This record gives sequence, C-alpha cells and structure tokens, in this order.
Amino acid sequence: MLTPLPVGVQPAYAGLVIPLIGLSTYVVDARWATWERRAAALPASYFELVAAAGGRPLLLPPPSAGLFGPEAGADEVIDVLDGLVLTGGGDVDPLAYGEEPGPEVGGVDANRDASERALLAAALRADLPVLAICRGCQVLNVELGGTLHQHVPDVVGTLAHRTAPFEFNDVEVETVPGSVAAEVFGPTTTVLCSHHQSIRGVGRGLVTTGTSADGVVEAVELPSARFVLGVQWHPEEGMDQRPFDALVAAASRYRSEHHPVRTSA
Repeated sequence: MLTPLPVGVQPAYAGLVIPLIGLSTYVVDARWATWERRAAALPASYFELVAAAGGRPLLLPPPSAGLFGPEAGADEVIDVLDGLVLTGGGDVDPLAYGEEPGPEVGGVDANRDASERALLAAALRADLPVLAICRGCQVLNVELGGTLHQHVPDVVGTLAHRTAPFEFNDVEVETVPGSVAAEVFGPTTTVLCSHHQSIRGVGRGLVTTGTSADGVVEAVELPSARFVLGVQWHPEEGMDQRPFDALVAAASRYRSEHHPVRTSA
C-alpha cells in the first residue's frame, strides 16, 4: 500500500513537464489468474521505456468495428497526446498496398490496421512526434503510399531477420550520416530483429536512413516532420532507451507549444 504524502508536501513530479505518449496495442486471447478473455495487451517493456524516458504512457486499444468503426475519434485522441508509438504485431494487410496476400502472410487484423492508420494520419496532420516500431514502421510506410516485401527470405535468401516466429536475431544496421537515425543510434548499431516483412517501395516523403548489409530497409524517417522515425527492429526487446528518449524529448517540445496551459498535478 502506498503511504500518502504529508499534508502540504508536493509529489516529486509536481511542476514537471510530463508528455503524454500513446501506444497502440495488440488484441489477443489472454489468460490471467482464473480469467480467460479477449484483451488489449502490450509487452511491458514498451511502456516502461516510455516512462523511463520521462513520458506518461497511455495504451490505445483498437476499438471494435461497431457503431462508429475503428477509425472514429482518431483526431480527438491525437489532440490530447504529445507523442505516439506504433508498436509491433502481425502483418499489415497487403490489400492496403494493392496486393493479394501471399502464403506467408499471417496475423492480419483489419480492425487494428484501420485504427492505427487513422491515428497515424491524425498524428501526421498535427505534426505529432511518432516512433514506429517493426509493424509500426510498415504501417507508417503503407499509410504514406509505400509497399512491402511480403516475405523477406524470398528477397534476401536467408532467415537473417527472423529465424522463426517470436525469435530475435542480431542484425547490424548502418545509418545515414546526418539523419535522425544516426543521431539516435550512431553510425552503426546492432539491433534485435524479428520480421519477415520489410519496406519495398518507400512511402511519400519518407527517406531510408538505416539498412542492413543485405539491403533490407531497417529505418526510415520523415524529414518534413518534427519527429517521425520508423525502425524495423525491436528496441523494446533489448531495453534500448535511445529511441524512446528521442521521442519523449520531441514530445516535451510539442507539449510546451501545443498544451502550454496543461500542468502536472
């Protein structure tokens, strides 16, 4: 049980700028204690890294396609946020970039696709800072009109980027000098990958700022935006604080400009 602060004593965070960071979630069949339910879920590493960077994480489950649909309210959600993290997960529906799904495509969730693309579109309109991770990087590219390789091993001829589902491989990524990716990760960085899809045609306005030795696009960014960085790997698996620090720093600046009267109690 938490011990209440003495009367008149302010909490340590009083007066601090604490940006609100939304994180998209999975929808899965989950089990805890004696409960088995369909639930919104997200590995704790995502929101713990946001918190460690100085942000307040807010989980954003995709609403069901009910009365209003999964896209409804995206602008209103983005209006209260200072930053957005698009997280990992299943494949983006190839129909979104004009292709029929191949035999290796799996884990497609049309509801999540629609919800995240609506949130992302609203975030881009608002120039909200965005960090897009693995699947999120692909959502970013597709939303901007890009295409994906449906199965990377068919392109590179190896399983270097994912030996098996839910397994992570070390991959070395070289970044482009002067890019946000280079500023955050340095000229080269060894990352944890678990993806069988990747960017093929780069979306409007995006530039490739990180690649692996076999030519797979591993990082993209949007130079015209305040902060939009997509990484094809999983920094949260290695508890890599760097991209979360960069996001929250950008979100803090966004908050000071767009929510100047909002204060932390």
